[in-house]
Amino acid sequence: MNNSFKKCIERNKIVKLENAETLVLKELELAEEDLGFAKESLLGKGYKWTTIQSYYSMFHTARALLYNKGFREKSHFCLIESIRVLYVKEGLLNFEFVEALFLGKSLRENADYYGDFNKENAEELLRLAKNFLEETKNILK
Repeated sequence: MNNSFKKCIERNKIVKLENAETLVLKELELAEEDLGFAKESLLGKGYKWTTIQSYYSMFHTARALLYNKGFREKSHFCLIESIRVLYVKEGLLNFEFVEALFLGKSLRENADYYGDFNKENAEELLRLAKNFLEETKNILK
């Protein structure tokens, strides 16, 4: 077991959740909704909101994967570590999506907390969010 993932469990940042699988579809719907909002924001040159909404699409996509394994997160970092251990290490998901989640978390924080955002990053994060959601749907079929 990955050391970071183990610490997340020990600190109760990742917990088992009864009937977590019933929440998968709702998280995918939220991911789709946020992705749609991100696309609209990009069209309106709202690069800050494109960045934030793209990350939250990725967040809900990752949550769907985590719920599928019967867990719930209490930390964005631990959510990403969980995806690394439960999907990437198991050969179910490409590592590029873990990198995309870390990038998205960083870009979202910069946009939200520091007003640091731009068109190029917004477009890239939107592309990554779309690809992550598509790949997740294939995994969860």
